Amino acid sequence: METRPPHKFYPQQKIFLIRHARPMVTLKGLPNAVSARQYISDYDAAQVEEFVLQHEAIPYKEIKEVFCSTLIRSQLTAKGIFGEQVLLKVNHNFREFERKIFSLPLLRLPIRFWLVTARVLWFLGLNNKGIETFREARQRARRCAELLAEDAAARGTTVLVAHGLLNNFIRWELKRMGWHLSVNGSTSFLAVHVLVKNAQE
Repeated sequence: METRPPHKFYPQQKIFLIRHARPMVTLKGLPNAVSARQYISDYDAAQVEEFVLQHEAIPYKEIKEVFCSTLIRSQLTAKGIFGEQVLLKVNHNFREFERKIFSLPLLRLPIRFWLVTARVLWFLGLNNKGIETFREARQRARRCAELLAEDAAARGTTVLVAHGLLNNFIRWELKRMGWHLSVNGSTSFLAVHVLVKNAQE
C-alpha cells in the first residue's frame, strides 16, 4: 500500500505533463491496412531515440517519483529525463487513447492518412468496435486529472510522462477543475506543459 508523506502546506501546487520522446519505428513505402496495424503495434513496443531535455521549469533534482503509463516509451522517457533512480508509478489509466485501423484492404495510403482518419472516425463514434470509446476515454482522462490533482495536493509537485492526446485531455480537465496553465508547451515529442493552482483556490 502506498504511503503518503506527512501533510504539508503548499502555497502553490504544480502538475507537469510531459509527452514521451520519439519512438524508434520506421515504415517504408505506402502501407495497406494490415501494415498500418502492424505499425501501431511496433510503435507501442518501440524504444525511444536518445534525447536531452533541458527545460527551465522542471525542478529535476526535486523529482523522485513520476507517473507514467504501461507503454514502454513513457517509462523510457521518464528514466531518460529524471535518471534511472526515479521511482516510476506505472498506471494503466495513463496509456494513450486507443487507435483502430479500419479495413480498406486494397488501398495503400500514407501512414498519416491511416492514423488521422482512424482517429477522426473514432472521435465520431464510427470506429470503436472492440476498443475504448471516445466517451470512455474522456472519462478516463478525468480520473487521471483527479489522481494528479490529489497527488499534487499531497506533494506540492507532480509529474506525468505520458502521451500527446491523453495529456491534452488531462490538461483540459485540470483547467475545468480550476488549474491554470503556466507553461504552454507544443504538441511535439517531449513537449512540457505546467499547470498550477494556489492553495486558497
